[in-house]
Amino acid sequence: MYTGFVGLGVMGRPMALNLARAGTPLLVWNRTPAHCEPLRAAGAEVAAHPAEVFDRADVVILMLADETAVDAVLGRGTPDFAARVAGHVVVHMGTTSPEYSAGLQDDIRAAGGRYVEAPVSGSRVPAEQGQLVAMLAGDSEAVEAVRPLLDPMCRETFDCGHVPDALLMKLSVNLFLITLVTGLTEAFHFADRYGLDRRRFLDVLDAGPMASSVSRVKAPKLFARDFAVQAAAKDVLKNNQLIAEAARKAGLASPLLDVCHTLFDETVTQGHGGEDMVAVLRAMEARTDGTPL
Repeated sequence: MYTGFVGLGVMGRPMALNLARAGTPLLVWNRTPAHCEPLRAAGAEVAAHPAEVFDRADVVILMLADETAVDAVLGRGTPDFAARVAGHVVVHMGTTSPEYSAGLQDDIRAAGGRYVEAPVSGSRVPAEQGQLVAMLAGDSEAVEAVRPLLDPMCRETFDCGHVPDALLMKLSVNLFLITLVTGLTEAFHFADRYGLDRRRFLDVLDAGPMASSVSRVKAPKLFARDFAVQAAAKDVLKNNQLIAEAARKAGLASPLLDVCHTLFDETVTQGHGGEDMVAVLRAMEARTDGTPL
């Protein structure tokens, strides 16, 4: 029986490729058919439509951009929904609101399916290397059935309990990532505008206690003004909004996150949403130079 994989974007395509290369019998679908071709070349079969994925796969992994896309693929709110999910394990690996995920679990269970929440930490390069970190929540039996499928994609997996705690964990991790990269970018901007040797800045950072796998990837991108996407600024803004909404609902202060929200909103407004998250540098430069949005 096939494993289904739906959603072959910046993250989904390398994740699915790692599954195919590991020998997983894979059936894929993507709204843009051209994105399926690397999977076909790697030995996966390509479905003509999402319904075919559910017809031929017991486990269906979804790596989709947002809640609307998930609902469309599942046929949620239509008579097709129950027919697609009944008897299947649906693995939601994208990032949506925790409330949405909890409601989706309820609907899938009511229709006779099982649900695993499995968001991942990492961007395009870790996805290509099979070095993502997955957070799992849901029915324990379904989680254990899914775990071996994640091995080609993930360096580690962590049980987080009940839905939506995996997504809440992902939002917690992303809060640190967003503020970390924004802080790194501001430090680089400070050094650059003081005319310091930018290469020496990277060397000092890399030799010191603040160095991390994130800084070792993002700092060279800042040095080269390489805004090729690993984690898109528009997706960071979406994540920022999800975290902020969750914080407000719990009555939590999130002062650093709120500043980052404003900066990434400015980055996207300036037309750089499709660039990597280090493009937040552009918003800082615009503020320094007094450039209107």
